[in-house]
Amino acid sequence: MTPLADLEALANPEKAAEMLAYHKAPRRYLGVTVPQIDDLTDGWRAALSLDDRIALAASLWATDIHEARIAAAKLLTQARLRPDAAAWALIQSWVPDFDAWAIADHASIAGQKRLTADPSRLDTLDAWITSPHMWTRRAALVMTLPWTKQNHPKPEEEAARDRILGWCATLADDRDWFIQKAVAWWVRDLSKHDAARARAFLDTHGARLKPFAQKEAARHLSP
Repeated sequence: MTPLADLEALANPEKAAEMLAYHKAPRRYLGVTVPQIDDLTDGWRAALSLDDRIALAASLWATDIHEARIAAAKLLTQARLRPDAAAWALIQSWVPDFDAWAIADHASIAGQKRLTADPSRLDTLDAWITSPHMWTRRAALVMTLPWTKQNHPKPEEEAARDRILGWCATLADDRDWFIQKAVAWWVRDLSKHDAARARAFLDTHGARLKPFAQKEAARHLSP
């Protein structure tokens, strides 16, 4: 069977209808769970060369089937991927297609791996912050979440934090709920490892966020 046929063999029409109602993006849903997709992609990844994985990911994404797009992202979610220029180019090509959080988040996790492998790629994301496509703006923050995690950041990691906080400041006036949520998510996660930077951001820009985002961003900061 083909990989797409493997996915379709697991289809659950009742669950597919529930997923369409939940995600609301108008595409085909199979009703396959994420753990089932994980099992399939683990097998494909082990059996295929890197070039074949990239080709399969591209073909699965092109189907516009919910589970196939998640599987495409999972095929490229790997820290060690060399050479990875083609994988990074493919992930970037998907960003304009983002139209719902689940697919966007899975693809963004794949993007996180490629950005941490080569932080110079942050330069590409500069232009995303002013994109007219909301999901592209959001992807810039979701893909850079790894820079919130270091307890003892190196100077270049601190510089990246400040750069991305600058993006958060630019987006603080964006009224879209998903953008507000993404800014809050970034600052909240940063606060667990770098409370001083998170607090300084909120002291300067917090009042520009919607109240729910202010509360979420400050969740782990003491009053």
